[in-house]
Amino acid sequence: MNENNGYKDLIVWQKAMDLVVLIYRMTDSFPKSELFGLTSQMRRAVISIPSNIAEGSRRKTGKDKCHFYTMSFGSGSELETQLEAAKRLSFGAKEGYPATEGVLSEVLKMLNKMIGNSEYGY
Repeated sequence: MNENNGYKDLIVWQKAMDLVVLIYRMTDSFPKSELFGLTSQMRRAVISIPSNIAEGSRRKTGKDKCHFYTMSFGSGSELETQLEAAKRLSFGAKEGYPATEGVLSEVLKMLNKMIGNSEYGY
């Protein structure tokens, strides 16, 4: 990892940022009545993923890093449930769901490997 860019060089962070864009675009077409409901929850959950990756990458100890990567994984799991709810409620364009779910799945798999890596503690 290049010290100049730090977390920005992490593929998991880059994919998580792609996911932010996908979710913001998707939720733009949700009903206005959901602005303070599911739209807000999904946006908070998705931005938490790369934010915690960034914070964790700057921590000094493996245990601290793992803690933030675990929080990021938890936010991804929340988003997974919220995406399913939005899909069942027929919010947004249905053709956007497969790509979004695919990127989320990739991010969760990468985080799971990072968390499971003994280098990070736990």
